[in-house]
Amino acid sequence: MDPSQVKLPPIMDMNAETITENTIAINAGNQDPRAKYVLERLVHHLHDFARETRLSTQEWMTGIEFLTAVGQTCTDVRQEFILLSDVLGLSLLVDAIDHPKPPASTEGTVLGPFHTHEAELVVPGTQISKDEQGEPLLVLCTVKDTQGRPIDDVMVDIWETDSGGFYDVQHADKDGPDGRCAMRSDKDGRFWFKAIKPVSYPIPHDGPVGKFLKGVYRHPYRPAHMHFMFEKPGFDKLVTAVYDRVDPYITSDAVFGVKDSLIVDFWPLESAVATDYLSESERENISAWSILRYDFVLVSEEEAGSLRDLNSMAALARLGKRMKVYNGLPVPEVD
Repeated sequence: MDPSQVKLPPIMDMNAETITENTIAINAGNQDPRAKYVLERLVHHLHDFARETRLSTQEWMTGIEFLTAVGQTCTDVRQEFILLSDVLGLSLLVDAIDHPKPPASTEGTVLGPFHTHEAELVVPGTQISKDEQGEPLLVLCTVKDTQGRPIDDVMVDIWETDSGGFYDVQHADKDGPDGRCAMRSDKDGRFWFKAIKPVSYPIPHDGPVGKFLKGVYRHPYRPAHMHFMFEKPGFDKLVTAVYDRVDPYITSDAVFGVKDSLIVDFWPLESAVATDYLSESERENISAWSILRYDFVLVSEEEAGSLRDLNSMAALARLGKRMKVYNGLPVPEVD
């Protein structure tokens, strides 16, 4: 780039007091107001962090090496950066900001690093797990809007671990998706399937994120849960999960995913229900079966957008910032 063809502000007299304003000034040519604002605040907070902690060169290099190791650990089936975001609580925070939920709607939670796009579209009643060691589970669900009306044709993604606490992608010898599926809600907003009762398990802790957890005396375990993701045009995408109330890790989830409204009970399957949903051979061992019932409530895109704008402006007003909404996101108000 020819310097004579670019109008850049002069940056001079570099020291600990002027570096921040100089960095922001030279980045100010960004024509996207949202990107410009995000970058400005990122620089401010990074520099203030270094000043506040009096960050040493050795500590800075340790951080660089840690992030390098996180990147080197990422593969097509393992996203160590998402895992890092999860254990720092950032994933849940971003989801809560970007997908606000009005009262009585289903709350979101972390996506986790093991969602894939290879789930097979199946019909209601499909057994999604090939694990014969797992405890059999019948799952009966509905999906409605905030007015209580059933929503049909919602694409529902579902995934869980096997009885050993491993997702299918963690098995080198896997021969296709297992413990996961996609299905659509029917005209009454219902969807149901057979699975296995979820178990608690450790997040991958053989990499840099695991070393971090050990270094701060935290365990790597997640309470037993099952993931769900809902998508339909006109509705805000919902990524959520339900968690077993009696799991020993319910109050110390390594990735902060548990919310009170997402805690559920797994009850013994009643014979009357089993007659409607299980085959004759499955009913022979009915005492082994549990049932999960859950009613999901989706928020419309319009509801979510209005609430997002309202929450953003209120939060920034409390910080004393004059803002406006640009493409659905806050940017500084300029006279």
